Amino acid sequence: MTKSIINALIGILVKDNKLNIDDFAPVPEWNNPNDPRHSITLKNLLQQTSGLDFIENYHGKSDVTQMLYQSGDMAAFAASRTLKFKPGTHWYYTSGNTNLLSRIIRHTIGENEYHSFPYRKLFSKLGMNSFIMEVDASGTFVGSSYSWGTARDWARFGLLYLNNGYYNNEQILSEEWIKQTITNANSNQHGHYGLHFWLNTEENNNSSTRRFPNVPADMFYAAGFDGQRVFIIPSKKLVVVRLGLARTPKEEFGANEFLKNVINSIDS
Repeated sequence: MTKSIINALIGILVKDNKLNIDDFAPVPEWNNPNDPRHSITLKNLLQQTSGLDFIENYHGKSDVTQMLYQSGDMAAFAASRTLKFKPGTHWYYTSGNTNLLSRIIRHTIGENEYHSFPYRKLFSKLGMNSFIMEVDASGTFVGSSYSWGTARDWARFGLLYLNNGYYNNEQILSEEWIKQTITNANSNQHGHYGLHFWLNTEENNNSSTRRFPNVPADMFYAAGFDGQRVFIIPSKKLVVVRLGLARTPKEEFGANEFLKNVINSIDS
């Protein structure tokens, strides 16, 4: 679910006119215009359509396990990957994209304010007072992973998105940012991903193609490791946090039926 925290931090910088997600990603390793990775945009990183050759497999040695467990500078590791697909044409979920975004936040904010930035601009404003983000050996927040919070912390985070970026009398994220967040990435053939949030959208008005067919199509959610979830359902004015462990294929814990029962309980 940490990836969705990165969405919020990027959204704050976009609101403050410090970043434009349609710009090329400011990654120093890709500065040469002749480098094919130079054309990767911030939006490509957010939509998981960067096209980088990066394997996300936690069940053996892969790019993601090397990055998380053997690399002291995770963004530099991700930046060293070559290009496999033209940016914006192929969807593939990778933690490398997120750690590049985390370093971009660092470079945008500057060293003096970077490590306090998430706490000043997001966590303290939402009352996420138990929340912690870990850094790698280079000092960059591990944007893909390694954040810790209580269920109430995560519920407050969900409420920010439920209320279109508005919380405690402040527009922390713009309404336009929320709209972009829950817009399907064009290159995602399954139609289930926005900007570092998962969607419950359907294809061709066929509800059976939704990940959770018994749950409204407007639901979107932050997905963490082994079944941790923050479900946001605007049409029901509902945020549901689940922090249990699900070591099953596709981290399945019966979420479709679980959410259906939660919705039925508040509708009755």
